[in-house]
Amino acid sequence: MGRSPRKDLLAGLTVAIVALPLALGFGISSGAGAEAGLATAVVAGALAAVFGGSNLQVSGPTGAMTVVLVPIVHRYGTDGVLTVGLLAGLVLVALALARAGRWMAYVPVPVVEGFTVGIAGVIALQQVPGALGVPKPAGDNPAAVAARAVGAFLDAPHWAALGLALGTAAVMLVGARLRPAVPFSLLAVVAATLLARFADLPVATIGHLPAGLPAPSFGFFEAADVPALLPSALAVAALAALESLMSATAADAMSVSERHDSDRELFGQGLANLAAPLFGGVAATGAIARTAVNVRSGAASRLASLVHAAVLAVIVFAAAPLVSGIPLAALAGVLIATAVRMVQVGSLRALARSGRGEAAVLVLTAAATLAFDLVTAVVVGLLVSGALALAEVARAARVEQVPLHGELPPADHHDEEQALIAEHIVAYRMDGPLLFAAAHRFLLELTGAARVRVAILRMSRVSAIDASGAVVLGDAIAELERRGTLVLVSGLRAEHHRPLDALGVLDRLRAQGRVFDTTPEAIACARQHLDGTDLPAGAGAGAGAGAAGPGAAG
Repeated sequence: MGRSPRKDLLAGLTVAIVALPLALGFGISSGAGAEAGLATAVVAGALAAVFGGSNLQVSGPTGAMTVVLVPIVHRYGTDGVLTVGLLAGLVLVALALARAGRWMAYVPVPVVEGFTVGIAGVIALQQVPGALGVPKPAGDNPAAVAARAVGAFLDAPHWAALGLALGTAAVMLVGARLRPAVPFSLLAVVAATLLARFADLPVATIGHLPAGLPAPSFGFFEAADVPALLPSALAVAALAALESLMSATAADAMSVSERHDSDRELFGQGLANLAAPLFGGVAATGAIARTAVNVRSGAASRLASLVHAAVLAVIVFAAAPLVSGIPLAALAGVLIATAVRMVQVGSLRALARSGRGEAAVLVLTAAATLAFDLVTAVVVGLLVSGALALAEVARAARVEQVPLHGELPPADHHDEEQALIAEHIVAYRMDGPLLFAAAHRFLLELTGAARVRVAILRMSRVSAIDASGAVVLGDAIAELERRGTLVLVSGLRAEHHRPLDALGVLDRLRAQGRVFDTTPEAIACARQHLDGTDLPAGAGAGAGAGAAGPGAAG
């Protein structure tokens, strides 16, 4: 953990400077208070650094988590939020023990980008009352609350608050473009605080903060509330897992040799969320922005994240009176600038150019985040992505009539016999997955062909078969036989036996010797049939035990 202590110390100090206004702002924005944000950053930041699966991850309160916590605070109060964090920690530990970390990698990129855009929008809307210097109106929908706040501002304008918020946001956004390495968020907050104090501006401030963390306590926990809070806890745990693993992946991409352990990261985040509520902290996750600052500042080990937590702890114990004078409008400006920087315009353009389906998923996920909540948004995004993926699968599967001359032995190339075979035997090659998404189209294509005496179904290129595909294959065989066509099957791969055998699709064909390892064997059997020769009992390598393995020609 000490490969480069000096770099880690400097990186940790830099991250702490960036994290201070964010911890205060997200604590206030969540409804739990500035002290809750600081406690989360200190306790969760330290535990996740020690027990997490990434050497470079920085954890604490985040904007995405704030979006989820706000309605919980309104409905259940601060004690409910602490209980939700505790339960979410238990869920995360259980996910880690179940080794569920690898599944988080399957969330589609448009869904991730869509809810990131949605989160940015919700964070910005949540800051409107603070930026305008008006009390936060009642309501859960952030757009409606923001609209009411604008109405209240127009009735009684608070220009000082608006000026501080816009000035803070402008300094952060412009400064980040000119000098990315400079912590303009802290500089802007310090400037706003000094201006408010010495100009005696009529703006609300953070107010009194306790000097130090409270003693750990379970006083908030009520077992009777657990059933009602469990759905919220599952949503918080899902978000914490997803955001933390996304952040850890981003840290890997920005470093040269680092690779995180997904399951250990879930375990570390679980312990962090178990401990933070005991000290009055809210649910925490890996923080992408702070992690990026950590990596770019030269962090080489977990020491940097620990230093970040330690510096914030010193501020909590020693500088609480200074922090208490920070204007709420300045913190609102910090979070508005943070929301703006969350939206990566280049990534959005690239996704929009990649296809209309990806763009639709992104837009729907973002809109659902604004209109409903994050969990609903992710579910909507996953459902739409799944539907689009199934449509692609359906388009990938096809049935193609193929010529037989390449499969006949050289000695059999007599013109009359070739003509007979071409007239009465048809081979169909099936490509791609035979799944429920493509099954109906497959049935129409196969049974819509002209009537022939023998149909050979070549299946060596079928990549997957599910129960629906197996049933449709059986229906297609039955329909062809109803027309008087002899059906032969060749090239069946070993991994496809299970669904076919479970539903008995090929049992009768195997018993009659009509399942073959290769297409030439099937052609030979078809010729015997055309010549009037009876099928030999047990003919075909597939009779009895089954057809060919993966390497058989089809």
